[in-house]
Amino acid sequence: MSNLLDQAVKALNKKLDHIGFDGVAKFLITDEGSVIIDGTGARISDADADVTLSASAEVFQAIMEGDQNPSTAFITGALSIDGDMGIALKLAGNLR
Repeated sequence: MSNLLDQAVKALNKKLDHIGFDGVAKFLITDEGSVIIDGTGARISDADADVTLSASAEVFQAIMEGDQNPSTAFITGALSIDGDMGIALKLAGNLR
């Protein structure tokens, strides 16, 4: 299991604890694996999701640490989004 994925789950659960996220999103981290986020929190999984956000480990870490704005990452092509853009926007707004 990837240490990055374990850290991502902890960080996401902390950041999203207060929002009551009502969709299913997947972070696909290149060469690491996937993290699913839903109403129960974040967990390591490759399950189906309403939206998949794909990025390199470096971009993902920068987003989680607040050094990279998710919207800017998307606009510059460092983050790709496949699926429900509304869920992606809700999630991105809570990762800042």
